[in-house]
Amino acid sequence: MIRIKAGVPRSGRPRTHARPRRRGLPLALPTAWGAVAVGYRFGCPLAEQNALGARIVTSAVFFAVGTGLILHVRRTLLRELRQARKVAGAAQSVLLRPLPPRLAGLHVAAAQLSADRGASIGGDLYEAVATEHGVRVVMGDVRGHGLAAVATAAAVLGSFREAAHDEPELGRVLGRLDRALARHLRERARTEHPSSGLDPDDPVAEEFVTLLLLEIVGDGEVRAINCGHPWPYVLSGARVAPLSAADPLPPLGPFPLPTDLAATDCGQLSDGESLVLFTDGAEDARDARGRFFSLPEALGKAVGDRPASPQAVLRTVFTALLHHTNGRPADDIALLVIHNGRTHHHAPSGARGTARATPTHPRPTDYFERPLL
Repeated sequence: MIRIKAGVPRSGRPRTHARPRRRGLPLALPTAWGAVAVGYRFGCPLAEQNALGARIVTSAVFFAVGTGLILHVRRTLLRELRQARKVAGAAQSVLLRPLPPRLAGLHVAAAQLSADRGASIGGDLYEAVATEHGVRVVMGDVRGHGLAAVATAAAVLGSFREAAHDEPELGRVLGRLDRALARHLRERARTEHPSSGLDPDDPVAEEFVTLLLLEIVGDGEVRAINCGHPWPYVLSGARVAPLSAADPLPPLGPFPLPTDLAATDCGQLSDGESLVLFTDGAEDARDARGRFFSLPEALGKAVGDRPASPQAVLRTVFTALLHHTNGRPADDIALLVIHNGRTHHHAPSGARGTARATPTHPRPTDYFERPLL
């Protein structure tokens, strides 16, 4: 077997000038334009004349040179912006990976709308996995924006993706998430303040995560643990109602969890019914007059008199949200819709606890990247 070392041609001569030459290409055009301007200024007799015609020609030459440089800089910045968006899209697919359209007989769809039109990721998080303990779902919202919120969301999601399969009880899953969040905040505080050399007892007291854990087992029995997050809505025909009226626990982060973490029994998700999980940005969205967005009303219109697919619900709600906010939401918004279709579509035998994503399943942001804007 013949191995060819990267960067060395088959003749054995190393291409020592390839990389410097490639790096120098972006500077070729500005250098050429500068050379034209300097050559004209000092080498053309017309540039030394003070007549009106000579001044007009000189001004035109320098205007052309300046325009060329501006266009070159603009083209370079656009190329870097496209590359940054590709990187953000890759990070989005890792953090909020596309959910499979079906999980153990449940139809699932999710999407996120970022408040910053130039951003693809934020502090909202969601995930749904099929386990031997049932279908488990998390929906959360990290306080704040930016890379710090993204890192916190990644820490919580990474812990959930393991704990959802390992822990038989939902309360123990939440305990794992709480410990993962505390560990992440301690490590972040140690990185931000390395001079102390000590682990702070309360590293980032103002940081918190609102979180909702759901578990759907059997023929649709729903159990939940809510830590400061809005309760989801149940769509049953044209009726829209909250899943529960119980008081939620405090958000994760500022306060310790109670010793007894019992999940709340939320009844049964019957065939044809849907659950809509969302972050508070959906109900806090305001129009130009300061009026809040009515999510139950939008959900009622999305369902109508017959059950709607999760994708149709997402499209209708996001269209209404963008219309209400004039295309400028003030906060990130995430929605996740779960529809019970087990009676009409049974899961394949032997596929308990597994989920397969189809290659044609869209990315989570596709629902609002289509012509909704």
